Amino acid sequence: MLRLLNKIRKIGTVTEAVPAGRDPDFEEVGEQLRNHVGEMFDGSLAIREVDAGSCNGCELEVNALNNSYYDIERFGIHFVASPRHADMLLVTGPVSKHMEAALRRTYDATPDPKLVLAMGDCGADGGEFGCSYASCGGVSNIIPVDGIIRGCPPTPLALMKAILALVEKRTGGD
Repeated sequence: MLRLLNKIRKIGTVTEAVPAGRDPDFEEVGEQLRNHVGEMFDGSLAIREVDAGSCNGCELEVNALNNSYYDIERFGIHFVASPRHADMLLVTGPVSKHMEAALRRTYDATPDPKLVLAMGDCGADGGEFGCSYASCGGVSNIIPVDGIIRGCPPTPLALMKAILALVEKRTGGD
């Protein structure tokens, strides 16, 4: 134990510097999203995130959206625990055979008009896992998908841009 404490004392704190301010690109996308969400969803977009068998890389980026740096709730976007309260399903990972029925039930429980966004390379087409005895491949093999965001994993900014593009497509906006 003392050896570990001495090592920590010698090395000191090793972390990234805290960014000085918010990312201006993220702020711009967030404001555009707030305007479209206001039109289509009366000011609040509810998202139900579904992990259909991912490695959790995408979940880390989704969770980052809720931290104090990105704080997407200030743009009118929040995550809900029930698909019955959701406007959008955000599905991550290749759909494992064990999650196939659960994903269909979640999709059916989401009220219309619903949006579905497949997140990450695995959600798009199965990624590394593809289709196999244990995997159904991409989300579109199981439920209808309105949008796909590629990346392994996609960044929070890329995720916000994909949500914006999907909402704009639905509202017929810019």
